[in-house]
Amino acid sequence: MADQLSKAEEFEKKAEKKLAGWGLFGSKYEDAADLFDKAANSFKLAKSWDRAGATYLKLANCHLKLESKHEAAQAQVDAAHCYKKTNINEAVSCLDRAVNIFCDIGRLSMAARYLKEIAELYESEQNIDQALVYYEKSADFFQNEEVTTTANQCKQKVAQFAAQLEQYQKSIEIYEEIARQSLNSNLLKYGVKGHRLNAGICQLCKEDVVAITNALERYQELDPTFSGTRECRLLADIAAAIDEEDVGKFTDVVKEFDSMTPLDSWKTPLFLRVKEKLKAKELEEDEAFT
Repeated sequence: MADQLSKAEEFEKKAEKKLAGWGLFGSKYEDAADLFDKAANSFKLAKSWDRAGATYLKLANCHLKLESKHEAAQAQVDAAHCYKKTNINEAVSCLDRAVNIFCDIGRLSMAARYLKEIAELYESEQNIDQALVYYEKSADFFQNEEVTTTANQCKQKVAQFAAQLEQYQKSIEIYEEIARQSLNSNLLKYGVKGHRLNAGICQLCKEDVVAITNALERYQELDPTFSGTRECRLLADIAAAIDEEDVGKFTDVVKEFDSMTPLDSWKTPLFLRVKEKLKAKELEEDEAFT
């Protein structure tokens, strides 16, 4: 480790000396870039992540001086992957700069890939506001590049986080759009009822029984097989329980579904929100009669 660290510092010192000295414009930055690259690799081997990241940024600047934009963007990515281990905000800044350079040179698929990586970093930090923003950006880029499967994966993340942030209409529109697209694919058709269930849960969170009833009718018109699914029956039964303001019925219906198909960590809190609103309504009714 110590050996790699001293090697890294030596390479870095030589690179700085190259930049400070006189030389033909191009060769000076090429030589420095080569040395910074070696220094960054040695810092990585020494597990000195912050110094490796900082050195990759110096490498990126050399590449920009040489008008080697693709290499500059890649150096920003390499810096980000070092900073990921110590400083998420710095990693995001590096990836953002890489995305801007990739956009500048028309490498949109690379830009999409790193926008998604930024979203994943924010998600790992539980910063769902920013995760949503970057998943939405990456979905747009992947869609423009016609990488539909990855675009839809990103859109589902947007829908998931939008619902958590109580942006229910946004979630509904995404899940319904993905369900529509999936109907035409033999491979994706099996997931349609799940997307419709997610859209329906978001409708329930809005406490609009008319909207959920209309949505169920629309889903069945688009796909007659949906009416026979447990997902359709669950949404219809919950809508009835909300209409009747019957917390007991709501609980029984959800419990029965959960016993057959366990609810995931996204659905459970949303159902709890619906239940709490239903309880509050029931309490209001009781107080009105006392």
